Amino acid sequence: MTPRAEYPRPHFDRSHTWSSLNGAWDFRADTDPDWNRTITVPFAWETPASGIEAHWLPVAWYRRSFTVPAAWRGQRVVLQFGAVHHEATVWVNDVEVATHRGGYTPFEADVTDALREGSQEVVVRVAAPLDKRDIAHGKQRSVPRDDFDGVCFTPSSGIWQSVWLEARPATYLAGLKLRPSEGLDAIEVEARVAGPAAARATLRLALRGTDTAVELPPAETDPHAGTAAGAGAGSEAVPAGAERVVRATIPVAAPRLWSPEDPHLYHVDAVLTSADGTDAVAGYTGLRRIEVIGEDLYLNGRRLFVRGVLDQGYWPRTGITPPDDAALRHDLELAARAGYNLVRKHLKLEDPRFVHHADTLGLLVWAEPAATGRFSEESVTAFEEQIAPMVERDGNSPAIVIWGLYNEEWGLDWDIPGDPAKQRAVARAYDVLKALDPARPAVDNSGWTHVKTDLLDWHYYDESAAAWGRAVAALLDGSQDDFPVKLGPDFVVRKKLAGAPGQPLRGLPNLNSEYGTGFTSVERGWQLRWQTQELRRHDRLAGYVYTELYDIEHEFAGLLDFERRAKDLAGVDPADVNATTTLVFDVVPVAPGRDLLSESRVVSVPVRVSHHGAEPVSGRLRTAWTPVFGATPASLTAPAADPAAGPDGEGPWIEAKPFLLSAAAEVRAELPEGWTSGRLHVALISDGAVVARSAVDVDTHTGFVIGDNR
Repeated sequence: MTPRAEYPRPHFDRSHTWSSLNGAWDFRADTDPDWNRTITVPFAWETPASGIEAHWLPVAWYRRSFTVPAAWRGQRVVLQFGAVHHEATVWVNDVEVATHRGGYTPFEADVTDALREGSQEVVVRVAAPLDKRDIAHGKQRSVPRDDFDGVCFTPSSGIWQSVWLEARPATYLAGLKLRPSEGLDAIEVEARVAGPAAARATLRLALRGTDTAVELPPAETDPHAGTAAGAGAGSEAVPAGAERVVRATIPVAAPRLWSPEDPHLYHVDAVLTSADGTDAVAGYTGLRRIEVIGEDLYLNGRRLFVRGVLDQGYWPRTGITPPDDAALRHDLELAARAGYNLVRKHLKLEDPRFVHHADTLGLLVWAEPAATGRFSEESVTAFEEQIAPMVERDGNSPAIVIWGLYNEEWGLDWDIPGDPAKQRAVARAYDVLKALDPARPAVDNSGWTHVKTDLLDWHYYDESAAAWGRAVAALLDGSQDDFPVKLGPDFVVRKKLAGAPGQPLRGLPNLNSEYGTGFTSVERGWQLRWQTQELRRHDRLAGYVYTELYDIEHEFAGLLDFERRAKDLAGVDPADVNATTTLVFDVVPVAPGRDLLSESRVVSVPVRVSHHGAEPVSGRLRTAWTPVFGATPASLTAPAADPAAGPDGEGPWIEAKPFLLSAAAEVRAELPEGWTSGRLHVALISDGAVVARSAVDVDTHTGFVIGDNR
């Protein structure tokens, strides 16, 4: 069976005329005299799935034969590569057809003139430097080491995304940019037409499933005409043989906006007709607007609170390549099941089908390119070379609502404030990105020392729940503009939010875009609950991104293990922690299993509500006891129709307005007879339904506690 057999490029779909080249290829290291091994494409040669498992191999070769379908006769045959790490040279029948540098960006080669009768042969030479510091490599390990080697993983070298053939006429569609109009009632189209007859080609753009279509005449006839009612269309004058840019507006009757609740997509079918024949490409987008208004994010005019999780895009036996298409969708579904509305795909231009599944499922995406490893002219160039292909490939996606760029000064030697050249590199990357896509917010250097950004985000890790709460409060009330970062076992620095004099510290959305600590799964569940609660305490915050969804190799920071199996989080359900409506306790927790120390069996806990829905919420607080680390009892998961029913009857009334932390309501409860400790579960019941849940562990043994962080 062909691995990754699905069509690889859903945002620029020519799947009516394609042929996969995934599967078995001949393989040899550069030092091997013969083609003595077989590799399975598209899995990196370090992975078990490839059949090779070769490590620290700097150069290798691929070879396979293929035939061109007879139905393609008279068409141009194009060889497509999704991604090859890091530098590829391609020959077809001993004719060099392409070279490409950059391990995360796609490339193609028109191989028509190299074809012969019968069987064809393609050979690919791949160089994957061991020293990756000056190239874009994300979380792949380097020799010599990067500054951030401790959080890096096994390299993924060679062909790691799909390879395929397509057929198209000599004059063809080279790009199809689709964006929602300002009024969210039309689709703005920018099509790129290439080939010898580009100026004389006619383009028809049709909104699938409707009668709406736009006809674009040849540029030589009328470069500014549009033939659809209510539509604008035009194309730039173009010299013979050059690429032509065609722009049009497709009106949408009764527009249906894309949102996480209703991820509706509009498909556009583009048909180009010229003397060279007909080319057809399909694309899609959604009608949605993401915008920054003051310190808040808005999606389609409604305030958006980001509940995000970090996803690094690694799998146990396949490295940075998903084992199959379903694995990409499954990871998004797992994130949604845990209560998250956004996934931050970290330091990796992921397989384009990941973005496609996010579009269809309604998961928001924070997308960003791969990191380099040190500051140099070469590394800055390599980083910037990813930006335009990233926007070109994934810019149609309605799911992508944030673009990221640098991360924590990686590739900048951890020294933006001390070097104006590094500040200029960050600002230039931001300017390049915003020139290509001004409609999405962009983060210049996620987590630390911003230079030029639309979102003021910060990464803060702290094992102490008390210190965590104090630092978060200080950052959000403006009394503190820096925070501690542990760069080594005995090396702690304070990172400022602003890394250049011109970067404002107020008036932008504020996000914690990395957090989460704990050595054991129990500790991580505890910190997830309490640290997220503290973030929800502050109305000024625009969102958070938890680190991370699943474990990877030696990194055990996930809510799930590397195989995507659930871990023991000591009864904490991430879906409750990340719900639209959550409970916030006015408690400074001591340690896992001993959140609240009490000298008596009767406890009083102030409870608040953080609510990010469109309408106010109100109801009564109900309680129930279990042993410490016990799961939520059935009485608080599926309440009876009578909201007063339950072990402890009816509790205090509480209400909350959207995006405003409620006043506190006092919950009083007594440990069951004979108990010296227990977990007090609290649920908010509204109209007979549970809308929020949390818990606090109570211990009447008030002596010294190892790990007491009060």
